[in-house]
Amino acid sequence: QVQLVQSGGGLAQPGGSLRLSCVASGFTFSKYPMSWARQAPGKEFEWVSGIYADGSDTYYADSVKGRFTISRDNAKDTVYLQMDSLKPEDTSVYYCAKGWVHTLIDNWGQGTQVTVSS
Repeated sequence: QVQLVQSGGGLAQPGGSLRLSCVASGFTFSKYPMSWARQAPGKEFEWVSGIYADGSDTYYADSVKGRFTISRDNAKDTVYLQMDSLKPEDTSVYYCAKGWVHTLIDNWGQGTQVTVSS
């Protein structure tokens, strides 16, 4: 069965950095786009970033463009989200997803809390 196991996240100060990882299993990782999304209590769900199966194209929400970087290592079945210049408004639960942004997703990671606060 498909599994997406997330790690990373935690507490960072404004301007700081964090990296999220998502290790996939149960499917041929190198054939699927992967994405990250987030949702905070009382806020709308937001697609944050996506990456093509071969890494040839990426998507970033305007809110994170220039600060977040998505990457993948198909040899390790892992997708990453490097988050730099973090802002308090980045505080949220982040989820990795098997599939492209703005599409119907069947498989999600367990979620990782990211808190940006001084």
